[in-house]
Amino acid sequence: MQQRRWHRATPSVVGALALTAALSVTATPALADPQKPTPVSVFPSDSLTVADPGQITGRRVDLPTDDCGAPISCGLVQQLNQLDGFDLDPRIAVRFTRPVDPAQAAAGITVQGPDGRRIGVDRVVWDPSTKTLYAHPAEQLAPATTYRLRVGDGPGNRSVEDTFTTLSATDGLLDLRRQIDDGSAFAAAGVTPGLRVDGVFPATGTTVSLVQDSSTTGADTTAVVPVPQAATDGTLVFGSYEAPSWLRPDVTIAQTPTEDAGPAPLGEARLPFVAVLPAGPTPPGGWPTAVFGHGFTRSTADVFIAAAVNSRSGIATIATNVVGHGYGPASTWQVSSGGTTTSLPAYGRGVDQNTDGAIGSTEGSSATGAAAAQSSRDALRQTSADVMTLVRSLGGTDVDGNGTPDLSGREVTYFGQSFGGIYGTMVTGADPAIARSVLNVPGGPITEIARLSPAFRNLTTESLRAAGLLNSDDPTRNHFQEQMPLRGEGPVTVTVPGAVAIQEYLARSTWLSRPGSPETFSPLIAPERAVFQIAYGDQTVPNPTSYTVIDAGDLWSRTSLYRNDRTPQAAINPHGFLLNLAEFPVAGIQGQTQVAAFLGRGEVVDPDQGGDVWEVPISDPALLLPLNFPQPALRP
Repeated sequence: MQQRRWHRATPSVVGALALTAALSVTATPALADPQKPTPVSVFPSDSLTVADPGQITGRRVDLPTDDCGAPISCGLVQQLNQLDGFDLDPRIAVRFTRPVDPAQAAAGITVQGPDGRRIGVDRVVWDPSTKTLYAHPAEQLAPATTYRLRVGDGPGNRSVEDTFTTLSATDGLLDLRRQIDDGSAFAAAGVTPGLRVDGVFPATGTTVSLVQDSSTTGADTTAVVPVPQAATDGTLVFGSYEAPSWLRPDVTIAQTPTEDAGPAPLGEARLPFVAVLPAGPTPPGGWPTAVFGHGFTRSTADVFIAAAVNSRSGIATIATNVVGHGYGPASTWQVSSGGTTTSLPAYGRGVDQNTDGAIGSTEGSSATGAAAAQSSRDALRQTSADVMTLVRSLGGTDVDGNGTPDLSGREVTYFGQSFGGIYGTMVTGADPAIARSVLNVPGGPITEIARLSPAFRNLTTESLRAAGLLNSDDPTRNHFQEQMPLRGEGPVTVTVPGAVAIQEYLARSTWLSRPGSPETFSPLIAPERAVFQIAYGDQTVPNPTSYTVIDAGDLWSRTSLYRNDRTPQAAINPHGFLLNLAEFPVAGIQGQTQVAAFLGRGEVVDPDQGGDVWEVPISDPALLLPLNFPQPALRP
């Protein structure tokens, strides 16, 4: 697949102590003015790699493992040493002989690519204790590319330069898609693409409940959850399909040399689907079909709301569960129609990862043990592959048994909300079989969503606790202070002990997770194939993380901004506006109308027809640089 345009910088890191110890470029003291601060080391550097002809880049990372910290931090270094290059948003580190003015020193740092264009830096941090300046490129860098890092005012007033090579971050998911396309994944896993229908019901007069399998101890902890339905006519279809699985028990995918075809599937998984078909006679070849991607903690149950406007627009909508979602495998649908209640398997994908006897709403969606720093990287890659398999399982599906197909497998479209927008960006970038996509409130990387969101910051706390890096007793700060500036903010001087170590750990974790992150794949999306819907002041997927995803692919012309701050709901977190019709009855239908118009006709409509609540496209990308939270108390 041809990449479109990579231009936003984002490689990550190595530990502060490890970084400054690895002197990739060293000044000669005799050449330096003793009264003038001069750089004595820079990171990243290809000097911290070894030759490896099995990799696309010809290199493999080789960070020092001595004094790497707690076991989880050492394990993180060992995993980074399997990669074929540095992060796409590296945490640049420059150690000086004397204190510097952070802003002035940062102005002398540039990253130059093969085309000769120089990129500056931002998100600057100065650590006076080690005389080290940290920064990130102002634009996301391209994968598998060698860059020249230049620092001004070196020895003898000459610049200090070094080179570093970025990892081939898209390769892993592209390998899975190629295996799906050439059939080798299906052959290896023993999978035959296609849908198996378990039950078909008229939407009118039918009620649905999800019985959640949430216990492994035999205790009666199941919950019967009524499922709201917005589509009042048409047909509801329940069933399953087989998909190749690359996931190991610890929710990771094996890292193989990037020059090969990628790891082989380890087996097959039977996954759920729920589809909502429009009312009326089926068109020849079947209904145009959109795949819906649900959010974090959610399940296929959301398709009944998500399909509302699609159904009225003549588009069928189908959904499956994300890895680790839908509760346990014994979960069932209870479908009441025509005076009869039918129990159907819901194929929950949750597992009891922490062995406490309970299965939570997301349990099984993150890596465990020594691989915990990978977070949801491989669960997202597996889910993306599951969507690709679902797309290839649609054609020819005969729902009602009349011998003609009801779901078209041609020009399949996609729309996803929140987590569904995140892996939907990955799918859209990696899979040309997706004709068009609407990505609602996505963001990335996951590590930044967790750090900045009041809803998820506790996840960062637990990660730092496991690494022994918590540095605060203040629960209002979630027991850590990282002192990290947002993009576009001025330099920060570190004053809190332990903040640099936290920055280091988060940057390494982001680096490791980059192959399963949406901003890695947004540069592969041609603008005409996507629309992004962003909510101003989103407290769940904060605006700066949405900026990262959209800016990485230069997709601002395809970005639609919902200005919740200009509505009577301004005090409510707008993250769920698309599906939360109880609190956002107008914005939800407006957003879904924009979805249906783009998926059905490729048309980008203004949901409020020239009003001031929707900006189509966004008037100024800088609007998404701040958090924009309505209450200061919610700021991390």
